[in-house]
Amino acid sequence: MSHDTHSGHHVNYLMIFFVLCGCTALSVLFDVLSFSKPVTMVLVLAVACAKALCVMMFFMHLKFEGNWKYVLLAPTTILAIGLPIALFPDIGSSYYINAAPQVGVWADEVAEYEKHHAESANAEQHGEAAGEVENPTETVTSEEK
Repeated sequence: MSHDTHSGHHVNYLMIFFVLCGCTALSVLFDVLSFSKPVTMVLVLAVACAKALCVMMFFMHLKFEGNWKYVLLAPTTILAIGLPIALFPDIGSSYYINAAPQVGVWADEVAEYEKHHAESANAEQHGEAAGEVENPTETVTSEEK
């Protein structure tokens, strides 16, 4: 019995390692280069998908499996597509607002509160000073009597 008859699947893991390192370098390069944000996101996501595919095919040995892997992948794909679609009405359309609270009605309320607080503090300060001048208090001790 020779070694060639049951060699089966020989994977060059060192080559896969260098491919993954190259993909990582590409991701960093795309992030460092001054592309627009959507273009950078698409490029980095494409490289991440290529890395994930490489890991699944070779390290998880899916390249050498039969077609039953697609049967197992179908429910996962349905969930991956279905959950964001199902959650979009609750989270995606109303959770995040475009305007920061500092520029809306809240900012006006804070400014009004600060103005009122400053006026009342200013009035208290002037009232105390006027009260001291108009109504001086004298303390008479028992020795002075």
